[in-house]
Amino acid sequence: MICLIILKNIIRNKKSSLIILLLVASITFVFFTGNSLIGRTDRELRNAYTENFTGDVLIQKTDQVSMGLFGANTPIIDSYFTIPVIPAYNAVMDIATAEPGVVGIAGQVVCSAYMEILDIQEPVLVFGIDAAAYFSLFPGIVLEEGRLLEEGEYGVMITADRAERLEKRTGNRLEIGMPILMTSGGETGFKIRELPLTGIYRYRNPGQSMNEVVLMDPQTVRVLSSIQVATSDAEAGEDALALLDLDPGDLFGDDLFAGSLESSDEGVFSVDYLENYLKEDIVTDTVAAVGGDWNFIILRLEKGISPMHFITSFNKKLTPYGVTAVGWRTAAGMSAMTLLLLSALFNSGVILVGIAGVMVVINLLLISVFRRTREIGALRAIGASDGYIRFLILGENCILACLGGLAGVLGGLFVFSLINKAGIVIPNSLIASLMGGRALIVEFVPSVAAVSLAVAVILGMAASLYPVETAVRIEPIAAIRQG
Repeated sequence: MICLIILKNIIRNKKSSLIILLLVASITFVFFTGNSLIGRTDRELRNAYTENFTGDVLIQKTDQVSMGLFGANTPIIDSYFTIPVIPAYNAVMDIATAEPGVVGIAGQVVCSAYMEILDIQEPVLVFGIDAAAYFSLFPGIVLEEGRLLEEGEYGVMITADRAERLEKRTGNRLEIGMPILMTSGGETGFKIRELPLTGIYRYRNPGQSMNEVVLMDPQTVRVLSSIQVATSDAEAGEDALALLDLDPGDLFGDDLFAGSLESSDEGVFSVDYLENYLKEDIVTDTVAAVGGDWNFIILRLEKGISPMHFITSFNKKLTPYGVTAVGWRTAAGMSAMTLLLLSALFNSGVILVGIAGVMVVINLLLISVFRRTREIGALRAIGASDGYIRFLILGENCILACLGGLAGVLGGLFVFSLINKAGIVIPNSLIASLMGGRALIVEFVPSVAAVSLAVAVILGMAASLYPVETAVRIEPIAAIRQG
C-alpha cells in the first residue's frame, strides 16, 4: 500500500521528480564513465610499464636522489647526476633469486649516447640488457623484424617507431645487419663503437618515452658509459709475463717494443685502419656480460603478490648491501609521474562534479519539501508519525536514485559502444600513453557499474537527510495556515 502511495507521489510531482532523476542519472553517468576510463588508465598504465621495461620491482643503489631507469626523477637536477652501479651485485642477485615470489630476474646497465645510422645522428637512451633473461621478463616486447639479442652477442635493437621515423627522413628502409655507430663522451674521452642492427621491435601499449629506448648488449654499454669492471678471470699474456724477467733498466731501452712495431700494419693511421678499429672485437675493453657491473636489477613477481608489501619486507634484507627496491612508478621516472598527475587531475574533476551534483540534489529536494508543506502537514494532522513521513520521502528519493543510477549506467554503456565502434585514434602521444594505446577502446567492467549504482543510491539518500528532517519538523497547524 505504501509503495503505491510513493509511486503516486512521484507521478503527481513529476516535474521535480524528473529533474531529480535526470540529475542523479547525470552524476552516475559521469561517475561510471570517469571511473571506467580511470580504471582502464590505471591498469593500462601499470601494464604498459611493468610488461615493457620496469618489471614489478627495481633494485638500485641507495642514494639521496630518487633514480629511475631514465636517470634522476627530478628534471632540474637530472643533468648533474649519473646512475650509480649496484654494489655487491653478486650477493644481491643471490638474495633476490632466493626470495619467495620472484619468478624472473635480470640485470640492466643504462647510458646516454648518440646513434648514427643512414647519416642521421640523434641522442638515444641505451639499455644494456642481460639477453638471456631480459626478454622472458617482458611480454610487452614484440619482435617486428630480425631477431632478439642473444647472450654474449654484440648488437643493437631499435623500436619500430624509430625505424619508421628514420625511413621517412632518409627515404631508405633499415635493413637487419646494417651498421650503427654509437658515440658517447665524458671525462675519460670519447667512446665510439660500430654494431650491427640485430632486430626491430615494438612495445605493446608504449609509454611516453619508450619509443626512444635502444636495446644493446651490456658489454658495449659499459664501454660507452666508461664503467670500469673488475674481474678475476683476467689472465696475463706471454708478453706481459716476459716483462717480469727483464732488468729494471731494460724497461726504458729502445728495443723493448721493437718487435711489436715491426709486426704492425705499417703503423700508419688511415681510413681503413679506423674502420678496422671500429669493427674489432670489443671483448678486450670489457668483461663477460654475466657478473659485471650493473645499474639495476629487475624483478618479476608471481601474480597475486602485492609489489608494495614485497618491497617493504624485501628492503629489510637489502639495507646492509647499500641497495634499495622501488616500485614501477619510481622506476619509470618522470614519464609515468606526468601521466599519474593527469590521472589525479581527472579523478579530482570527477569528485568535484559529484560534490556539485549532491548540492544541487539537496536544493531540489528542499524545494520539493517546501512545496509539499500542506500535504505533509495534513498527514501529520491525521496522525502520521515522524517515521512514516521519513519513510515516505526517503522511499521516493530511493526509487528516483535507483532509476537515475540505472539510466546513468545504461547511458554510459551506450556511449562506450559508440566510442568503440568509431575506432577513435588518439593523435597526442601523451594522452595515448595515459590511455594505454593509440586506439581508444573502453571496456565494460561490472564491478564499476555496481559501484556506480551504489554511489547513486547512497548520494540520493544522503542528499535526502536534511530535507527529510526539515519535513518532520513541520507543524500541522502552521502547514495548514501556509496552505
